[in-house]
Amino acid sequence: MRKGILFVISGPAGSGKGTVVKELISAHKEIALSVSATTRQPRPGEEHGVHYYFISRREFEQRIESGDILEYTTYRDNLYGTPLREVKKALDRGRDIILEIEVDGAMQVKRKIRRAVTIMLTPPDYKTLENRLRGRGTEKEEDIIWRLNRAKEEILLLPEYDYSVVNEDGKMKECADLIYNIIKAEHQKTKNTKRELIKKFI
Repeated sequence: MRKGILFVISGPAGSGKGTVVKELISAHKEIALSVSATTRQPRPGEEHGVHYYFISRREFEQRIESGDILEYTTYRDNLYGTPLREVKKALDRGRDIILEIEVDGAMQVKRKIRRAVTIMLTPPDYKTLENRLRGRGTEKEEDIIWRLNRAKEEILLLPEYDYSVVNEDGKMKECADLIYNIIKAEHQKTKNTKRELIKKFI
């Protein structure tokens, strides 16, 4: 059985990560989306183990100390992170796993799992990013400014990624298809196929 590959998809707020990943997972059922853990309380309709693993702050911190949290961040006094145990189980079963996380989290994963494949999703340009953030109509001006400045910092980390994918307006499916092609190509790299193929001949 082939071993699954961990794909990390991240990018600035407004890059469309959630929408593109949802399209990708919907079209390709063999790919799994990692479920994050959080210390916040469930919202109406959210299920444990489906939307998030809802755990206490004490348990989250204990899992950090034991090395069972692959990456994490703090947002509005709550912790969010990726449970390593569940990711490893899925990879060992041969499933490809998608982590849809922030840029800072992607850099944490890159330091811990060298085999992980990192993909930065970006809007085509700064103006498009600004239009998307303002078009949401859900955030205060100071929050928009913060996100725009943060995006500039995150874009500077682009050379640290394995791939970059531009998510143009109205081309979500094309963007998801391109990421799927990256996933297929990674499985053809000799580092991922050499053992299985050599065993067939020797």
